[in-house]
Amino acid sequence: MRTYDPRWRWANNISPTQLIILFYLAAVLISTCLLALPIAHQKNTDLSFIDVLFTAVSAISVTGLSSVPIHEYFNTTGIILIAFTMQLGGIGVMTLGTFVWLLFGKKIGFKERRLIMADQNQGSFKGAVSLMRQILIVILTIELIGFLVLGTYYLQYFPTAKEAYFQGLFASISATTNGGFDITGQSLILFQDDYFVQFVHMLLIVLGAIGFPVLIEVKHFIFASNEERNFIRFTLFTKLTTVTFLVLIVMGAIVIALLDSGHFFANKSWHEILFYSLFQSVTTRSGGLSTMDVGQLTEQNELFMSALMFIGASPSSAGGGIRTTTFALVVIALYHFARGNKQINIFRREIHAEDLFKAVNVTIFGILIVFTSAVILASIEPFSLTEVLFEVCSAFGTVGLSLGITSELTDVSKVILMLLMFLGRVGILTFLYSLHRKSSGANYHYPKERIIIG
Repeated sequence: MRTYDPRWRWANNISPTQLIILFYLAAVLISTCLLALPIAHQKNTDLSFIDVLFTAVSAISVTGLSSVPIHEYFNTTGIILIAFTMQLGGIGVMTLGTFVWLLFGKKIGFKERRLIMADQNQGSFKGAVSLMRQILIVILTIELIGFLVLGTYYLQYFPTAKEAYFQGLFASISATTNGGFDITGQSLILFQDDYFVQFVHMLLIVLGAIGFPVLIEVKHFIFASNEERNFIRFTLFTKLTTVTFLVLIVMGAIVIALLDSGHFFANKSWHEILFYSLFQSVTTRSGGLSTMDVGQLTEQNELFMSALMFIGASPSSAGGGIRTTTFALVVIALYHFARGNKQINIFRREIHAEDLFKAVNVTIFGILIVFTSAVILASIEPFSLTEVLFEVCSAFGTVGLSLGITSELTDVSKVILMLLMFLGRVGILTFLYSLHRKSSGANYHYPKERIIIG
């Protein structure tokens, strides 16, 4: 007969969201230990612990910010470890965990399904295991195609097939997981005139950031028979996410082009303006790769791109930020409130008040955490407020774009950025849920009273 051990009482009280956060912390710890090994470093290089930890957090949060050039400090072994860490962070610890469980024939029980639901921000247990399996299949298929296409195309850029395909593999993983790391040392500036490479990377970034449930629904639609398609109805999440994602990309590219029309784009051809502005708009979703030095853009554009990075990618994707659906709900709620509507309807569906409440809370918390971090960094760093805000939003949105100040930051600022990257990866909602306490179950209400607002 098993006896109760009070020393493990805490394990029974821990919530799924708290356990997910612990899993990601464990992943950061293991990644840091692996990346700190001498066999992962280039010869005659000296990496401090804070830089190794920063790289590990950036990789597990699929951000791409780096305090050191990874191609100069990490050898092939180290780069492979970074790629694997990005892969783990991109598809989520529970997706890989579910795959391992299924591989060893372990039954996925109630506790594991709760963890899956928390990791992927799902509202139901239904189809949780199937979702994990399909996410893994879809993402690995996308990465494989990206690897073959880019690796083959890179044969004209690199001296050997081995190097070309290695570059193609890393680039495919980095773009699909929205990791933002590169091993060329120049991001995609090397390919600023190659629109095919840019198009493939933009496509991979979009597929990784638009949301796994969206990809799965689209997959079902594509592979369904003509008769089955007549009965397929896309969910409200897929409709809202896709529309918001595309609007942000298109409007983002237009505004980026307009804000620098008299500066960076002044002497550029129409197709250069199109691809420069479109790529920067796509990469601010959470990609982090760039075809130019973003420091060459106007300060207004840098502030606008900071706002795009703050919004980030879609829920249940490889990206961070407050997420596209959060932004969409807040904007739509403002519109309906201004029109005097008490109900919020989208695509002939009424939005739950709880979802709107979540969106508002996530947005407010995101603004507070970004504002506080920017104030702290601006107080201790010699950089402009624009540079600091850009760096903070890039970390929070797990984007990875930088104005070139990351390596010059103090250790305190690096720790703040690491916290932002980690928070951006696990998600604000997951973090807030981890702070929940068990309800006392009191079945009463206090008298209501109105408060003057505005």
